[in-house]
Amino acid sequence: MKRVMIAGAGSYIGTAFENWIRDNSHSIVTDTQDMRSDSWRERDFSQYDAVFHVAGIAHADVGKVSEEQKALYYKVNADLAVECARKAKEEGVGQFLFMSSMIVYGDAAGIGRRYVITEDTPLAPAGFYGDSKVKAEEGLRRLADESFKVVILRPPMIYGKGCRGNYPLLARMAVRLPLFPDVPNQRSMLYVGNLCKFVSLMIENEEDGVFFPQNEEYVRTGAMVQRIAESHGRQIRLTRLFNPVLALLGRGKGRLGGLVNKAFGNMVYDTALSRYRENYCVYGLEESICLTEQE
Repeated sequence: MKRVMIAGAGSYIGTAFENWIRDNSHSIVTDTQDMRSDSWRERDFSQYDAVFHVAGIAHADVGKVSEEQKALYYKVNADLAVECARKAKEEGVGQFLFMSSMIVYGDAAGIGRRYVITEDTPLAPAGFYGDSKVKAEEGLRRLADESFKVVILRPPMIYGKGCRGNYPLLARMAVRLPLFPDVPNQRSMLYVGNLCKFVSLMIENEEDGVFFPQNEEYVRTGAMVQRIAESHGRQIRLTRLFNPVLALLGRGKGRLGGLVNKAFGNMVYDTALSRYRENYCVYGLEESICLTEQE
């Protein structure tokens, strides 16, 4: 039986993992630690086999973030993770798992351009949020050795019931709009249930290294919105009427252009990067959308 401390009380991923382990695993038990105060510094880590660090600040609106707030991103996303890992190592924990992000490779390519991330793709973090993740990774790798295994996870956009970010916006459009742009893009995505399965395998198999979990199939934004609508008993028509305008907007460098590329741009992991010796994609796209949208 593996004992795992989830560092980050109340986080979406941490809560999802805790619930998934309770319902699906007989080999892992979890405890949760709040990382907002300094109480974690007094906790005895020696009773745990692994620490799963999910505490962090995400979804920054770069145009509205002050220098003081920016510094907080580095303090929480990088410094806190490294400090927690150092304590774990000093107290004999054998494995540390860290939630990084696909954003360490930058933003999505614009409409009509492909962006396929392979093992040779260099890091090019998008903004200070992405850079804070890179700084955390660098600090954690310096702590890794034969007795302290570090797992760095770089997932694409994660979705599931109660998630935040871009998915809820797409879901609202799916139940309100009669038409939606049919842009032939490709995105890597990861259902939270598949992520939880993957993390459980990392712990059970005592892995270390950098990993790139994703769903088995790439997602086209329009097709996903259509499936969300169908899960609510609605029909939404896809049209390419708006594509020239979206492509023009996406070439702009302002906030609007960034939003267009975030929704309709291209960014995928090469499927070879995401293969693992055991299957972790236990939920297909259609089932995952139904589970996300169910009341």
